[in-house]
Amino acid sequence: MPGARTILHADLDAFFASVEQLDDPSLRGQPVLVGGRSPRSVVAAASYEARAFGCRSAMPMGRALALCPHAHVARPRFARYSELSTRFMAILGRCSPLVEPLSVDEAFIDCTGSERLLGTGRTIAEGVRRAVREELGLTVSVGVGPNKFVAKLASDMHKPDGLTEVPADEPPGTLAAWLAPLPIERMWGVGPRSAGAFHAAGVRTFADLQRMHERTVRDALGDHAVAMRQRALGHDDRPVEVEHEAKGFGHETTFDEDVADPEAVEDVLRGLVESAAMRMRAATARARTVTVKIRFGDFETITRSRTLDAATDATLVLVRTAREAFRAWSARGFRPVRLVGVRLARDEGGTDTGGSLFADPDDERQRALDRVADAVARRFGKDAIGRGRVDGGPRGQPRAGGQQSPPQSSA
Repeated sequence: MPGARTILHADLDAFFASVEQLDDPSLRGQPVLVGGRSPRSVVAAASYEARAFGCRSAMPMGRALALCPHAHVARPRFARYSELSTRFMAILGRCSPLVEPLSVDEAFIDCTGSERLLGTGRTIAEGVRRAVREELGLTVSVGVGPNKFVAKLASDMHKPDGLTEVPADEPPGTLAAWLAPLPIERMWGVGPRSAGAFHAAGVRTFADLQRMHERTVRDALGDHAVAMRQRALGHDDRPVEVEHEAKGFGHETTFDEDVADPEAVEDVLRGLVESAAMRMRAATARARTVTVKIRFGDFETITRSRTLDAATDATLVLVRTAREAFRAWSARGFRPVRLVGVRLARDEGGTDTGGSLFADPDDERQRALDRVADAVARRFGKDAIGRGRVDGGPRGQPRAGGQQSPPQSSA
């Protein structure tokens, strides 16, 4: 059996909407929706004031405005969100080298080895909340638990600006008793559709699932529910996985609800690629392989990759490549998406042109534009320059001001 662990899950509260309220004090205390106003736009984030009217992320913007007509609609500013996300992750990195980002606004931290130096898990969590408030001007909710599943559940218990500590499983059964009263809808992988199947099987709380025999769970609900039963009992041995940029540069984000519009998912993917490409250029690296990650509501995860003839760090090329990989999959049978991500695999050949005798003039021109944009962003801030749509395809006109769409916030 693995030794006792102390895992934190830190989740920025209504991240994108909170950033808009941070930067525009007139919006504080007001309902704010982040997203576009076009017919196919979805809500990227809703402030807690807007959530009081039933608005939430991944909801069609038209529906959200019908629920809250007086809400302020803020155009997404992914560059600003990315900047604050980087600073947020740096704060978490001061607590432990074992940080696993789940999205731009949330991450797991394994603080087991940090407790002798920094104090208990609760003390570390309090320090995270204080640093985020003082250094970023934002609030974060933190869950402390003996494993990843429990820590993530805990962080959502007292939002916003909450801290919830879950007891370790000592004596054995303590953790299962704490989980028992929770509704089954709180289980990872149980959404509005699958909840009906659980209810039909007599499972409405974690306790109901805990009491069922494993064979009964498998026969009634399927193999995937067997792992859910283990989590309902408090068992989760998954390690906190650290991403090493030596191998590549990636970003992913989780939607609050499955997104059924492929164009909306593609817009989010574009913003993720742009952010990853900027990080890659800062590390003077290039990529040849672009991998798109897609996860569905039942936690099934697929990847689709494309490999370029030559390594590049040009945003235009990388966005087009990711778009082609995504569209090749969606054209065969799109399914609503819960998570989307991208990974740019670092080319081991270094910073050459990947073996080509002559560099592609168009690629070099785009790389030069990227270098100018990066220099402007470093000097004047990431919002000083924007990028319009780069695909040139039939999917709509460039956005006003060249702002790209952001990933959805899970907070």
